[in-house]
Amino acid sequence: MLAMDGANLGDTVFFQGGSPWHLKCPLSMLSSAIARPSNSPTEIAPAGLKVVELFEGNGPMVRRGDTVTVNYHGVVWGKDTPFDSSFDRHQPATFGIGVGQVIKGWDQTVPGHNVGSRLVVSIPPEYGYGSRGVPQAGIGGEDTLVFVIDIISTR
Repeated sequence: MLAMDGANLGDTVFFQGGSPWHLKCPLSMLSSAIARPSNSPTEIAPAGLKVVELFEGNGPMVRRGDTVTVNYHGVVWGKDTPFDSSFDRHQPATFGIGVGQVIKGWDQTVPGHNVGSRLVVSIPPEYGYGSRGVPQAGIGGEDTLVFVIDIISTR
């Protein structure tokens, strides 16, 4: 089991089994780690785009225009159930980063981090799906999104 010291996060986050694919804590706790208020997932989401690097990888740095492969969980702030998860599908996602193929929040936070890194990203609506949201996925127009992102490769 790997423990990330909560000194910089406001929480201690544990991962189990030697594999970075399984979170032991609820994703709402990761939400509170970004906001740094209390451990309550009902706290107000942070303003603006936020990224916390839980683990710094030692692979190549992701640059705008690269094609990245990642695994991720995405939740609406304050909820525990992912609206999308490549981890659950056992199928990493591959796409261009910094070129408009994904939401702005990803385009602006993933570049600059190394392969092997694990990020927690808080994305307000203006950097996510906008005021329309994605109702079929349970994402409202005012919802802040939280992603756990593992960067697997870049080219």
